[in-house]
Amino acid sequence: MAKRNMAYQIPSPPGEEEHRRRLLMFEQANAKRVAASRKRHLYLHRYVNRLISQIVLPRASVLDIGCGNGLLLGTLAPDVGVGIDLNPELIQHASARYPQLQFCACPIEEYQPSNRATFDYIILSGVIQQVYDVHNLLVKIRRMCHTRTRLIICNYSRAWHPLIRAAELLRVKCPIPEESWIPPNELENLLYQDDFQIIRRQPSILLPIGLPIVSNLVNRWAAPLPLIRHGCLMNIYIARPLNLSSAPEGDTHDAARDGNTDSVSTSSIPAVSIPKATEATSISIVVPVRNEAGNVGPLLARIPRMAERQEVIFVEGHSTDNTWDALIQAVKHYQGDMSLSVHRQPGKGKRDAVRFGFAQSTGDVLAILDGDISVLPEELPRFFDVIRSGKAEFANGSRLVYPMESEAMQFLNMIANKCFGHAFSYLLGQSIRDTLCGTKVLRRTEYDRIAANRDYFGDFDPFGDYDLLFGAARLNLKIMDVPVHYKQRVYGSTNISRFRHGVLLLRMCLFAARKICFV
Repeated sequence: MAKRNMAYQIPSPPGEEEHRRRLLMFEQANAKRVAASRKRHLYLHRYVNRLISQIVLPRASVLDIGCGNGLLLGTLAPDVGVGIDLNPELIQHASARYPQLQFCACPIEEYQPSNRATFDYIILSGVIQQVYDVHNLLVKIRRMCHTRTRLIICNYSRAWHPLIRAAELLRVKCPIPEESWIPPNELENLLYQDDFQIIRRQPSILLPIGLPIVSNLVNRWAAPLPLIRHGCLMNIYIARPLNLSSAPEGDTHDAARDGNTDSVSTSSIPAVSIPKATEATSISIVVPVRNEAGNVGPLLARIPRMAERQEVIFVEGHSTDNTWDALIQAVKHYQGDMSLSVHRQPGKGKRDAVRFGFAQSTGDVLAILDGDISVLPEELPRFFDVIRSGKAEFANGSRLVYPMESEAMQFLNMIANKCFGHAFSYLLGQSIRDTLCGTKVLRRTEYDRIAANRDYFGDFDPFGDYDLLFGAARLNLKIMDVPVHYKQRVYGSTNISRFRHGVLLLRMCLFAARKICFV
């Protein structure tokens, strides 16, 4: 078979276009409320714009994503300025107010810069929390970067989430649907996965309302102080692209060429190389299924192609419905070019199914994908890319970053998952936001090492998730969370018992504390 270009690209996740459509409809239906809210909070917006204007140097090329009415871009007065926003009414207003600048009403994913243009500064002010998929956004942004590009992100602090929600309930602030409140460490993780490095994080604004003299004194002199800065409303991040050896062709605004030497002051920072691992050319995807007859066919059709050699191994766990027959029919009618196999699980439990599936596998990289399609199969390539690139040695799915569908996870389960995530992050010494997400990917060589050291922890984990996480921590592997969108089931019911398995998770925490932390 001829080799194909297996560059990491996936289509927009299901739901992204619908999310943008709902957001635009909400803004258009509440245009007067949004405008009134912005007017009430004019001091806040102007202060943020002033902070950004201190970062952006003169005579720069600037791309403002989510530019709204163009106020920020107009304040910066760039040599080349482009503003993008979903709302055509706001873009029309911005174009009339700032005719010397360029504005485009479209999603950033559909924006096509002329002549492969790149920008000195790309600004995301108050945008990240409204984005359906941050990864897709960063992939697009990276194509518009040169070696000295600086990405500026202004994001609300999670500490202010309750106050902002209260302001929305009191109709002091206009609400925005389906926001993602991404904490600093998670945002840094997302940027790193897409080859960006945070240079600086600047907490700003303690008092977001405009009180003459007082607000400026508090925000300028008190907000930057140690300890106090943790209570700020806004975090401003400055990041740079990694591993860009030279500006791509079509860099239409090179500061070195036009004589603006101030713009290249950061070029002395050495390039950071992401550690490269041995090339991975094959992947084995193990899919444990039990009572998932209605999900088998759609799941198989949606698994994307990631490697030259790719196999999917279904392990059926003694279902009480017709899952086995559905598997046989799905494999029989499959029209793709992946290798497929179906096996009946010899034992019981997901742990046994995963181990059995891995024993049948032949790929360089091993992946687990649950059969309920609650985690989108289309997002699996992100895990493969994290492992293949060497950015991590163990890719762990995290369902707790993006907003999830209302019935995807019960409230008590979500609280428990967050608590266990914090507990295991402390115990294992690495940030693990979601310990029970079923999607996990690692290299075969690392799995073999985990299996060889399995006696240290024993076999008391029925899920298999902690068996792998504990083993990875024991070997000091780099574990990295990969955010996923979590959907509610369309067929069947969960096989997890909330209280019985919750007690088991508490036992695991104590066990991990004795074996890893308090040794």
